[in-house]
Amino acid sequence: MPTPTLPPHSWLDSLASYPHWFVAACLTLVAAALIWLFAKVLKWGPVFLIGLVLAGGLATTIWLLFH
Repeated sequence: MPTPTLPPHSWLDSLASYPHWFVAACLTLVAAALIWLFAKVLKWGPVFLIGLVLAGGLATTIWLLFH
């Protein structure tokens, strides 16, 4: 008869020793921080893209002017 194997150890097993309310509170804070970071990236993304377009257009214009 084959011996049953144990499932692989995962990082979630280490959270089992903490109270459930503490894990939920920490995950809520992490989720809020990720949403805040995503909002910052979305805010500065178009500004960065406009800067790239302007720099690329300026470089192309200068290149075409001298060639």
